[in-house]
Amino acid sequence: MKEPIAADADARCRRYAAALGVLTALFGLRVAGQALQRFVPVEALPSYEAFHSPALPYSLLLAVQLFLFALMCSITYDVALCNRRRNPQAARLLGWIGALYMIGSLARIAAGLALDHPAEWFTSWIPAIFHLVLAAFVLTLAAYHATVWRGAQAAPAA
Repeated sequence: MKEPIAADADARCRRYAAALGVLTALFGLRVAGQALQRFVPVEALPSYEAFHSPALPYSLLLAVQLFLFALMCSITYDVALCNRRRNPQAARLLGWIGALYMIGSLARIAAGLALDHPAEWFTSWIPAIFHLVLAAFVLTLAAYHATVWRGAQAAPAA
């Protein structure tokens, strides 16, 4: 039987891994949906143009997306096994990056909704929403790194 502290750490790892896994799956579905619409269009999904923001050529975008998906899967797996060492410096850095990314992504959506004639980039809704998913992944990973397992690093009770 595991010690209570280890069991608590395992439970926390599983909770963070579950959240990271959902975000990874959502991103994977977006990548797969866009690829499907690009190569074998399906009427049940939005058009390829709805998935694609004109910022990058699709071949480059797909390569970056596949790299990110593999990285997200690897991180999620490590967290699920409690193999990813918590790091307060990583927590701070990821927290700032994730917060700026989330604010920028929300600002992009707000601009698309508020401007009379926004540029196409501001109204590419599917990519905009999935930037929120990626920002949430970074913020969740930051929270994982910031978490102190009870008893692992806590000061002794007085």
